Amino acid sequence: MNRVDNRAVVRITLIVIGLLLATMFLLGLAYQTRQVLTWIVVAAFFAVALDPAVTWVENRARWCKRWLATLIVYLLAVVALAGVVTLLVVPLVREGGQLVQQMPTILADIRSGRGPIGHLLTRFHIIDYVESHSADFRGYVTRLGASTVTILSGIATGVAGMLTIFVLSYLMVLQAPKVVDGFLALFAEQRAQRIRRVSSDCAKAVTGYITGNLLISLIAGVLTWLVMALIGVPFAGLIGLFVAIADLIPLVGATLGAVVAVLAALAHSVTAAIIALIFFVVYQQLENHLLQPLIFSRTVQLNPLTVLLAVLLAVELAGILGALLAIPVAAIIQIIARDIWDTSRGRPKVTPTVGEERTPADEAPTAAEA
Repeated sequence: MNRVDNRAVVRITLIVIGLLLATMFLLGLAYQTRQVLTWIVVAAFFAVALDPAVTWVENRARWCKRWLATLIVYLLAVVALAGVVTLLVVPLVREGGQLVQQMPTILADIRSGRGPIGHLLTRFHIIDYVESHSADFRGYVTRLGASTVTILSGIATGVAGMLTIFVLSYLMVLQAPKVVDGFLALFAEQRAQRIRRVSSDCAKAVTGYITGNLLISLIAGVLTWLVMALIGVPFAGLIGLFVAIADLIPLVGATLGAVVAVLAALAHSVTAAIIALIFFVVYQQLENHLLQPLIFSRTVQLNPLTVLLAVLLAVELAGILGALLAIPVAAIIQIIARDIWDTSRGRPKVTPTVGEERTPADEAPTAAEA
């Protein structure tokens, strides 16, 4: 009997050691391939966002096969992206050229203490500090120049990452029905229906977050550009583009964009800075209490405390990428937890639902309709 007990203890010990070693191996592998895993996660979110459009085209055009519907949607997405880039690049190139031409005059005004920036720098003795530490700054610039190869390598990696994400998301959407059907075939019918139901909820939450966040950022950028142009602040297009990109970052993005825009307005005049400050204070209140509830109410329904905790934890774990994915991931966790709770109480959902009010997914309007 003791011999049997000893064998059982040895077997359990070996199993525990094996599981620990396997876990350490998987964690090490994930760390070594973290960049590729990041690309896969981002591609999966884009695939989830575009899959409804592909399915809609496939269902409406009976003659359209899955591969053709996917190709059409992605071509339209590329055309739309190219159009947006073209609309942005033309004014950016023009304003960027003007900035380069005006840079000597701007620097001369700063050195002589003229203009709002010059007065501020003179008042706080920043120019004297820069001149007294000019040797140190030249050393920093020299070291930056020496790392040109590293910068170019980072740019090349970024381009490769974008292309990889595009191809991965395309293949994910193309193969989605086969992968889903093959995965669900591993489970019993009732369990497969439950997984499909929860997956539908999660997909709608991700799609709603992505489209809603892009729409809100576009509104922020356009309104910023209009206000900056109306009050005569130079390079309004550049400022609006920066605010739109920064607004994609939850919680801190809108504030960051507002600070940069107000500082740019201050460089023009104090009056412009005051107007810009008032605009951003009013707009952020409207965005937080009107735009976001209006767009996200039917898709991603999370209370402010959950959003704050999710973003803080995600930023600590994955930086800016974590901040971007925090809200949809939190929504997915909430959907799964709600389904587990409903099932454990013997009341599983008959139809997919979205939001805290559990509106049937088929009856919930899309972000565009909202």
